[in-house]
Amino acid sequence: MKAVTIYHNPRCSKSRQTLELLQQKNLSLTVVKYLETPPPHAELEKILTKLGKEPRQVMRKNEKEYKENNMNNESLSRKDLIALMHEFPKVIERPIVVCGNKAAIGRPPESVLDIL
Repeated sequence: MKAVTIYHNPRCSKSRQTLELLQQKNLSLTVVKYLETPPPHAELEKILTKLGKEPRQVMRKNEKEYKENNMNNESLSRKDLIALMHEFPKVIERPIVVCGNKAAIGRPPESVLDIL
């Protein structure tokens, strides 16, 4: 049985749809409510590597926290951005699904099926 982790926001329809899709599969599923339990810096680093993306590519730029904390500042390093993602998890795109060495963002929800 594959071990799969979903970084889930229950208030997000895409996140709920992705979770439902995963629950229909025979998986060992771990649900992380990342707004309540933000991933530590090292875990965010691993997720970004598995996604093959940089922090800004998985940040929700329209969130109030993104704007209020000047996350669009080009002088912020990757490390700075990861620290901000941990501190303000609402800016992290959702949902993110991790399976082994791969990860995908569930937009659309079916896009996560490619990594299972």
